[in-house]
Amino acid sequence: MSRMFGTDGVRGVANKELTIELAMALGKYGAHVITKGKKKAKIVVGKDTRISGDLLENALISGILSTGCDVINLGVIPTPAVAKLVRTMGADAGVMISASHNPVEFNGIKFFDSSGLKLPDEVEDEIENNIQNKKEIELPIGEGLGHIKSYDHAKTDYIEYVLKTLEGVTFEGLKVAMDCANGSAFEVAPICLNDLNAKVYSIHHEPDGTNINENCGSTHMNDLKKFVSVVKADVGLAFDGDADRLLAVDENGEFVDGDKIMAICGNHMNKKGLLKENTIVTTVMSNLGFDVAVKEHDMKTLKTKVGDRYVLEAMLENGYVLGGEQSGHIIFLEHNTTGDGLLTAVQLLKVMKETGKPLSELANIMTVYPQVLKNAKVSNAKKYRFMENKAVADRIDEVEKAFHGNGRVLIRPSGTEPLVRVMIEGSDQSVLDRYAEELVQLIEKELND
Repeated sequence: MSRMFGTDGVRGVANKELTIELAMALGKYGAHVITKGKKKAKIVVGKDTRISGDLLENALISGILSTGCDVINLGVIPTPAVAKLVRTMGADAGVMISASHNPVEFNGIKFFDSSGLKLPDEVEDEIENNIQNKKEIELPIGEGLGHIKSYDHAKTDYIEYVLKTLEGVTFEGLKVAMDCANGSAFEVAPICLNDLNAKVYSIHHEPDGTNINENCGSTHMNDLKKFVSVVKADVGLAFDGDADRLLAVDENGEFVDGDKIMAICGNHMNKKGLLKENTIVTTVMSNLGFDVAVKEHDMKTLKTKVGDRYVLEAMLENGYVLGGEQSGHIIFLEHNTTGDGLLTAVQLLKVMKETGKPLSELANIMTVYPQVLKNAKVSNAKKYRFMENKAVADRIDEVEKAFHGNGRVLIRPSGTEPLVRVMIEGSDQSVLDRYAEELVQLIEKELND
């Protein structure tokens, strides 16, 4: 049986894989395990804009209340706001209901501890084991049951925290286009940038429950690129559904990914003496061009396996202050404990403002090596077995040897979807495309038979 928790909580098609029964069990056992049975513990709960959020929210909260824990309901709010408010409100845990960048039919449940950190694998395993074994736990009755309270200041609290990270810097004179993905940033992002005196132009900021991430946001950048040109913006900002990631577009409509954003912000911090040990923490998915740029600008990189939780673990262990993923999950640990799209946006704009340079010039800090990423469709039950298959393992080895050290192959199972991701980097795009398609077909053939 595959593990219930992936790299970013429990995800699945809402009301089919992620059922109300599972949501209630996650609330019940999650609250019990995280709070260690503490009476009247306080748990904050947020969600994104997808239609299944109401259904799962009610089931999840019912499970939490059954343990005697109280719930502070934050409503629609970005994931990083939940991580921050857990700490500032003195809560014992936090839960976010979101499937991030995934289509509307998916949803997910992600837990944070009292420090705003994602749960360690062993705690998730304990929750999962309790659910699988239907562990008997003592439940309160009468006045011992939990209460729900709504908190109407969650959005303003989150915006105020983001503003305080800028030390008085404003964005007057900057024209900012943004794509809110019809997700949880649809209110907070425009308000925050307007408060900073930027001229803000927004698209995909009218969620209806069904249009989250639909041909918009950080996974679909074409509308933003066109919009930047139409409004003649200095920068375009793209959020995902739960606003824990950010990607950008420069004034010429050119894509600026998480690697470039980290290189830009890291270099600026390093020049100010704010980058501990000159080090940025990234995953193995970062582009080879990032490694070259870091060395050229007297910085270093520490690599982790894929997942911002592993980036954060390495940052906490070593005291590093900047890390993230090519996909736009970027952690400024001095300010928050998770990827934070709005925080990343204002830190990037801060560099533009303080240097007086356009984003296109700043983004020239690194040259992107050709990289191909393709997905092999494999069931969740089989997606972890690709290296056990001799034909697949042998072909990966042959492709790597063919690069003679000037490229690489990275194959990994998705932590949230029934996919095996095939990533190949090198100097010749046509060769990369051919190898990637060949490996995808081989993996699907071998693992789906």
